[in-house]
Amino acid sequence: MVDTQKIWESCSAALQRFILCRVSNPEDSEDILQDVFLKIHMHRDSLKEDDKIVSWIYRITKNTIIDYYRKHKIPTVDMSNLADEENNDLAASDEDLVEEPERVIASGLGKMLEELPEKYAQALSMVDFQGLTQTQLAKKLGITPSGARARVQRGRAMLKKMLLECCHFDFDKYGTIIDYKPACCCC
Repeated sequence: MVDTQKIWESCSAALQRFILCRVSNPEDSEDILQDVFLKIHMHRDSLKEDDKIVSWIYRITKNTIIDYYRKHKIPTVDMSNLADEENNDLAASDEDLVEEPERVIASGLGKMLEELPEKYAQALSMVDFQGLTQTQLAKKLGITPSGARARVQRGRAMLKKMLLECCHFDFDKYGTIIDYKPACCCC
């Protein structure tokens, strides 16, 4: 069974930073933290696997923040910024908690791009990062437009595979990323 006091002692500071990054009012963030621990205490018997406790705590925290926004009828907030950060939040610095998930993932793309075969990395770099069209890429490299298109598509597929191996992504029903959990150093 979950010991609420031990969770408070080990997690409250990290959870407070997590909440403050998403709710600007310090008093409201304190209230949210109290609500989180009340929910943890009330539902501690619902946790089936003790090794998933951090994930469970952050899910409660994220949902409590979302409830706060709904209750106060605050205009639409990008809920993707409420990503579960359970894998490393307890030891993370304040700077790590402020960084948006998109930036964190994007910062790892450069390293991943370097791991691709050169012709695919070059094609992706020129099209996706430098803004060339695939036709311009074909002319610049002296290849056919269909060859340029194939390189870009294959490069993107390889990069997607690397990302999916690196991180666990949660998608909505339209295929949009709504959450991620880093599984390696790229994120």
